[in-house]
Amino acid sequence: MAASQSNRLFRQRQDHNSLKIIDVKTLPRFHVRIDPPPCHPLPVNSRLPESPRHILMPSQINTLAREMLEGAFGMVWIEGELGGVSRPASGHLYFALKDARAQVRCALFKPKSQWLAFRPVDGMQVLARGRVTLYEPRGEYQIIIDHLEEAGEGALRRAFEQLKARLDAEGLFDPARKHALPSRIARIGVLSSPGGAAVHDVLTVLRRRFALIDVELLPVPVQGPLAASEIARMLARADQSGRYDVLLVTRGGGSLEDLAAFNDEALARAIAATRTPVVSAVGHEIDVSIADLVADLRAATPSAAAELLSRDGGALRLGLTRQRAQLDLSMRRAFERGWLRLDPLQHRIAAQHPAARLARGAERLGALHHRLRQDVRESITPSRVRLERLALRLAAQRPALRLTALAQANQRAAGRIDTALRQRLIRDATRVAALGRALHAVSPLATLQRGYAILLDQHGRSVRHAGELQPGERLTARLADGERRLRVEDLGDESA
Repeated sequence: MAASQSNRLFRQRQDHNSLKIIDVKTLPRFHVRIDPPPCHPLPVNSRLPESPRHILMPSQINTLAREMLEGAFGMVWIEGELGGVSRPASGHLYFALKDARAQVRCALFKPKSQWLAFRPVDGMQVLARGRVTLYEPRGEYQIIIDHLEEAGEGALRRAFEQLKARLDAEGLFDPARKHALPSRIARIGVLSSPGGAAVHDVLTVLRRRFALIDVELLPVPVQGPLAASEIARMLARADQSGRYDVLLVTRGGGSLEDLAAFNDEALARAIAATRTPVVSAVGHEIDVSIADLVADLRAATPSAAAELLSRDGGALRLGLTRQRAQLDLSMRRAFERGWLRLDPLQHRIAAQHPAARLARGAERLGALHHRLRQDVRESITPSRVRLERLALRLAAQRPALRLTALAQANQRAAGRIDTALRQRLIRDATRVAALGRALHAVSPLATLQRGYAILLDQHGRSVRHAGELQPGERLTARLADGERRLRVEDLGDESA
């Protein structure tokens, strides 16, 4: 068995400030090798002896798979869309991270699930860090998350909404503040990337609608950390020059991160401070940026902006319309003559059209399909009845009843053992108490309680005979309630 490695890349962030791209092909391959028994050459046409099979249990397979996953991946970073978010009464958070092609189950356990700075909901784009593992009881691999944060669109969308609310409260989106476009536009300043598709679309539409408008490209970056400041600087220079009737700020579509320069607060205030009317055409029709809301006019697309800023060539269009009408009339008559020639041919083709043969074949195929389904149903019915009977017999003889009886007997035996142990402990305790009383009865301490004393010499040895004492010798008398220091004054009469 070998753990196969795919060629896809996954991202692993070592800390919050660095991101490392790891190719799965570079990871070590883990193998579980089961060595077969030694093989010996056999004569031709001889029968191979049966060799013992090395059989693994499902739990062993899952344990090996979990160890491979945890050893191969370790801690990983993964970005995706939340799906199936659930938070049961335990407080844990369960969800799936998915993209357009796949999904993986994840779990964020309590208390980390309660420390999140946002409320996870389905459809939110997040960035997670966790450990790839396998849930052995079900054989399903998952990621145990220890960190979860909003990523990409989610964080940018929240910042966008906060800036939008603040600028709206300041009145930058108020229509009364905005400038009206001039009725006749002779020169347009286009602020965009020179190589972008937006400039091409604008020039194409202006050339088609009214080629007499003078268009000047003011090149600026439309993406990146310096894009917003460069656009604001070019916007101020163009406004101060007084050369343009209208300034068009535009770029092609993209994600919210791609359009971040046009959601910049400094650029929004620069557009609001411009005296020359500003038209914003950022992204596609569904893309709405802060620049669109602050500008004097918002166009859904760069092409739509060019149409709004260009006049219709009335006289030229009228002449073209008349010529087109004549051309349409001539072409219609030519088509009619052609149809008159083709009509007899169509009738001949219809008489021999393959559709009739296909219809007959489809009808016969439907009949055969019906017969096949009926035959299959009739052949399956006896087997199904027999299977149901066998299922009933199996249910009547299922081992669950036997297991229940054994469990009850086991409980009764356990009760008897518990009772016997308690009785044995009581007997042993009674015996120990009796031995303690007997030991106390022969203890020297009990003798001291009756008024006797033990004499000890200076070396701590007990004095047994009077002849061992000398006048002036220091002794210690040990009584029942303590010790007292004594000194031998007189030995007295030994005969007495």
